[in-house]
Amino acid sequence: MDRYQYLLLMAACVAITLPLELVLGARVYRRPRRLVIVLLIVVAIFLVWDAIAIARDHWQYSERFTTGWLLPFGIPIEELAFFLVIPLCTLLTYEAVNALLRKGHERA
Repeated sequence: MDRYQYLLLMAACVAITLPLELVLGARVYRRPRRLVIVLLIVVAIFLVWDAIAIARDHWQYSERFTTGWLLPFGIPIEELAFFLVIPLCTLLTYEAVNALLRKGHERA
């Protein structure tokens, strides 16, 4: 179970923020082009950053808490999940707060 801990944490992040789309109307998943552009930028920048950091031995990943599935340059697949999930959760939260603020202004 420990090997999947990082991936399970990412899945939990998505599960926790998914209601923001459904209940509060964040509309992140309803604008897939915008979402893909945002995620591609984040993924590209931070995968390069990770590759450099791993090559320079600035940081390492625990073999105990990762699956051992690696991308090129020794980047664990969990890092790709992290770079996809965390910006997605951030965007969902940001858009949900904006939706709430808009509704508040409409009522005032």
